[in-house]
Amino acid sequence: MGRPARIAIGVVVIAMLAAWWITTPQTIHEQDLPDHAPDAGAGERIFWAGGCASCHASPVNGKRAKGDDKLQLGGGLELETPFGVFPVPNISSHETDGIGRWSMIDFVNAMQRGVSPRGEHYYPAFPYTSYTRMRTEDILDLKAYLDTLPPIEGRVAGPELDFPWSVRRGIGAWKRRYLDSAPVTGIEMDDDLVTHGRDLVEGAGHCGECHTPRDRFGGLKLDRWLAGAPNPEGRGQVPDITPSGKNVSDWSAGDISYYLESGFTPDFDTVGGSMVSVQENMAMLPAKDREAIAAYLKATP
Repeated sequence: MGRPARIAIGVVVIAMLAAWWITTPQTIHEQDLPDHAPDAGAGERIFWAGGCASCHASPVNGKRAKGDDKLQLGGGLELETPFGVFPVPNISSHETDGIGRWSMIDFVNAMQRGVSPRGEHYYPAFPYTSYTRMRTEDILDLKAYLDTLPPIEGRVAGPELDFPWSVRRGIGAWKRRYLDSAPVTGIEMDDDLVTHGRDLVEGAGHCGECHTPRDRFGGLKLDRWLAGAPNPEGRGQVPDITPSGKNVSDWSAGDISYYLESGFTPDFDTVGGSMVSVQENMAMLPAKDREAIAAYLKATP
């Protein structure tokens, strides 16, 4: 074998090793978890803030669950995206079909790093790019609450994707670009209420996942944070909810807070579309949380 051939082979090997390193799942180690006793009661608040039931509750007669059925987290809802179809998984306490056997570190790595207990990447249809901004203590509380909910039998099928999106390992490179735990907004948070609202909007509430436009690779365009985007369900536009948004520019913080509690706009119109389930979840939160969300939205550039 001549020298040029050996050089070429060496270059290929180095490139393959570099690609393997770039796409390797990055995880949190158990010793890095905070010293925190998980509180299921506090976790229930995070459950509603995160809207877990809106996606993971098993559909009833083909429709989104209502009432107590929202706590039947057997999954099965199908999310249709430009990249393929993502069936929402079972996250009930079932030990084999759900996440009942997951440890706390398993759950934290899924939520904040998008990595499964088997060490595989999750696709970002699961909004861990927002959850990575959550307080780890809140995630531990959430897992404690989920463990109190009923086990639901039934394992959900995996995603239906075309090449190259079907190559799950490639998500590791995607995460290098888009997974960032730093706050989105660069504004000074000298108000505790606004800071609390930022934690909810940018983290558990993952509001940006629908209200922010995406680039061709599915990453959020953070320079257009909350400025409106095509409806991920395929119908119409998700509105701009920054202070300059034409739909909410005249709303006060009190108007926003009341809308999240009641579903009524200042003009006495009612919430509609996919926002219905979001508003119903927000209504379950303490008033201070809704006030904090409103304060943050009014302070957002």
